[in-house]
Amino acid sequence: MSAVNRPAAHALGRAARPAANASPGEKLRGSAQQLQGVFVEQLFKAMRTTVPEDGTFSGGQGEELFRGMMDQHLSELVPNQWHGQHSLGETLYRQLARNVPAATAPQAPTAPEKP
Repeated sequence: MSAVNRPAAHALGRAARPAANASPGEKLRGSAQQLQGVFVEQLFKAMRTTVPEDGTFSGGQGEELFRGMMDQHLSELVPNQWHGQHSLGETLYRQLARNVPAATAPQAPTAPEKP
């Protein structure tokens, strides 16, 4: 996926919401990127459950809160590193676009109104 096709991102890497007048394709691309972030967040949570917790050096509730916030932050940053037509976000976009015909149809140029 080229930089032109990628939805705009906030400073933290979170996919920006498309403008209200954005094309269905731009909206779908943003949703695919957000879904990719949710996948990464769940992946990190599942990986953390495999790490044994040592009671002696456990940080308690503060550590749990920090880990959750860190996983959320990383889930926003990591998908921005996945590029190309075989990336998860692009694959999701192609699959979802099959059900949204307007997302793949080229937008017809609008003629300027005559005064």
